[in-house]
Amino acid sequence: MLLSNCFTHSSHIFAKFSHRQKTDVKVNAVTSSDLNSKKANLFAEKKERVKLPTYSDDLGGKKYHISEFLSHSSGIAAVLNTRALQSFQPLDDNTYKCALPKLQFLNFEAAPSMDLRVTSTDEDCLVEMLSCKFEGSELVEEQNNHFSAFMRNHMTWGGGDDAESFLEVDVKLNLTLEIYTRPFTMLPISAVERPGNLMMQALVDKLVPMLLQQMIQDYDEWVQNQLENTP
Repeated sequence: MLLSNCFTHSSHIFAKFSHRQKTDVKVNAVTSSDLNSKKANLFAEKKERVKLPTYSDDLGGKKYHISEFLSHSSGIAAVLNTRALQSFQPLDDNTYKCALPKLQFLNFEAAPSMDLRVTSTDEDCLVEMLSCKFEGSELVEEQNNHFSAFMRNHMTWGGGDDAESFLEVDVKLNLTLEIYTRPFTMLPISAVERPGNLMMQALVDKLVPMLLQQMIQDYDEWVQNQLENTP
């Protein structure tokens, strides 16, 4: 999963959200170019739990725990959902620049790019969006100044022994949208927030289970590969 995979994790959600809203996202202070501008706050969250398989090497009795997978490069790729990315590259030990495929709307083309930090321990894995912007024409890039965003995907696990092993994801997504052009400034904030929240929640409700299922499949493939390569 990304977070986005989170939510992604997380990058897949933002790509779809931006495409539908024809907007751009950036983690930055929102600036106002119009004294009559308004700010709409949009929010979505989802927590989901899935059963984890238990693996062990018949010869050595080694268990391939989910924490070991998420600390491996294959696990990082699963968390970032690299299948949905145009490219990604490490910025340091746990931060990655992820480029999504270009989005097109009418005569505009924008290339989403975000920095994601993945912090994995023996107890949990946290994916956070540090920055996100759309690159393109001057008009497209100007829109980056009118958004503020927050995304967090917290993955935890438990079980073992007699208890059933599980993986749980807790995704939170917040957007602040500046409304600064007429006639939209004439509308009440609720006219943007109500449908915006419904749309964001619908996307999160649909994407989180899909990305979680994909990560479990990646986990299984990694374990099978470890078993095959065990001397």
